[in-house]
Formats: sequence, structure tokens, C-alpha cells
Amino acid sequence: MINNVRGSQDRISMDQKPDERTQSQSHRCQLLDLPWEDVLVTHVFCYLPLRHLVSLQCVSKSFLSLVQVYLANCRKFDPAQTGPHIPKEAFCSMLRHNQVLHHLCVTNCSDWITDKELLPVVGQNQHLLRVDMHGCVHLSRHALVAVSLSCPRLQHLSLAHCEWVDSLALRSLADHCSDLRSLDVTACRQLKDEAVCYLAGKCPALRSLSVAVNANITDTAVEEVAKKCRELERLDLTGCLRVRNEAIRTLAEYCPKLQSLKVNHCHNVTESSLGVLRRRNVEIDVEPPLQRALVLLQDVVGFAPFINLQI
Repeated sequence: MINNVRGSQDRISMDQKPDERTQSQSHRCQLLDLPWEDVLVTHVFCYLPLRHLVSLQCVSKSFLSLVQVYLANCRKFDPAQTGPHIPKEAFCSMLRHNQVLHHLCVTNCSDWITDKELLPVVGQNQHLLRVDMHGCVHLSRHALVAVSLSCPRLQHLSLAHCEWVDSLALRSLADHCSDLRSLDVTACRQLKDEAVCYLAGKCPALRSLSVAVNANITDTAVEEVAKKCRELERLDLTGCLRVRNEAIRTLAEYCPKLQSLKVNHCHNVTESSLGVLRRRNVEIDVEPPLQRALVLLQDVVGFAPFINLQI
């Protein structure tokens, strides 16, 4: 029966005149016939890496226009979509007309990006919630000021290894982005206690903070963060050589939601203060002294597992 139906269809097709067959084929739905913004942009292109969409622009003028519509409505720009490296011209072209970004990560542009390329993008995207400038050493404090003034809804910011971050720029961030949830200023060595204390007073909703690799940070800053940011869950103090036990005890007292604390290379922080947090199951990157000793013995002589721990 199926063969009969197919045979009937073939005869009908053969009976059609050439003009009719051409007209019938012309009515077949093509990809570009689908609604661009409601279907292709929203439900198709969002699953394709940006680097593939950039290549798609070369297919035809119609695809060029379609991809431009997508880029203008893109909510996220990060290395996962663009690849590990992106040329300056491509970055500027892709974000020229976008005004709806929520997530901007430029770590894969760190080799070349300056204020000249970043500031126009930040200035026209006032709905940014997350910005990652990790390792962008060619930017300046003006970049952080621009983010502060243009993005009042900002919640997550990474400035790790951006040594151009100074106290005045951080104060601007605190004044204009009070909803900040996480901040990473690892190795921003210009920052001192005063700037961190000011931030803590202005951004009480902070849940994650890293001031690692900064010898300027002392107990004063840590205690102020503990007292003002009661929702704190993660704190990274790695390499903060001047932080002592007193600050850790204050942290334990005022931050009941703390889940993770990093104090590696904080030589003035000992088990006398960390023990309280361990008993609350806070994840700490420094092992207890006894466990460290056993690991060392095992590595050196290989008999640590046989030591009677009850002695």
C-alpha cells in the first residue's frame, strides 16, 4: 500500500508542469524564512559558539544581518563562547550595537584590551550583573570607575591581578554598587585596610570576597568585613601576612554562614583560632597540625599510618 501511495505521488509529480514544480519547491521553508528574533535568535543561535556565528556571517548578506541581530541581543559574552583568544577587531565589531549584556568576561582579551575598547561597551550596557576583568593589566582605574557608574545592578566582579586598582576606584565601586555579592581583588596590592573597610560598610550583601596576596591587609580590614558583612560565605586571605588569630576569631563570631576560608601562608594564623571554624565544618585550606605532621612523616619515612594517635 505504501508503494502504491509513493507511486501515485511520483505520477502526480511527473504530471506537473516544470513551472509548477519550480513553484512548489520555492514554497519550501528555508532557515532564514523562520522568524529571526522570536525563533532563530532566541532558540537556535543561543546554542552555537560565538566564534561559529562570526564565521556564519561570511555565508551571505542575509546571514550577516541575522548574526548582527543576534549579537545585538546577546546577554552573555565570555571565553566559553568566543574561544581562548579573540582579536581586537572582532571584539569591537561583535559588541558595537549590544546594549543588553548581563555577563561580560574579557579575560581572553587581556593581552590587548585597554580602556579605549572596554569603556564604550560598559557605557552602553547598564544592565550588567557580572563583569570579569581578571588579569587585564592594560586597563586603568578609569575602567573600574566606568563600571561603577554605568552598572548600578552589578553583583559579581573579578579584578584579580589588576594592580591598577586603587583605593579611590574601589570607593567608587562601593558607592554605586551596593548590591555587590562577590568581589575578587586578589593581588591588587595598592589596596589597604581603609578601602576594604569602606567597601564592607557600603556592601553588606557581600557573600564572597578575596583580598589574597596583599601584605597591606591586616586584622582591621578582616574584622570590619566580619562585622559589616554578616552574609559572608567565602573569604580568601591567602598570603595576607599581617592577619592574625584575633581577626579569625572575630570572623567566627560574626559570620555564622561562613563556608570556606583560605589562610594559606598566613603565618600568624594558628589552630587556636581555626579550630572553632573547623568544628562548624567550615572548609579551610590549611590542614590541622597533627594531620600535616603525619603527611610529612609518611612522605619522608613511610610509617606514619602505623602511629598510635591515642598516645
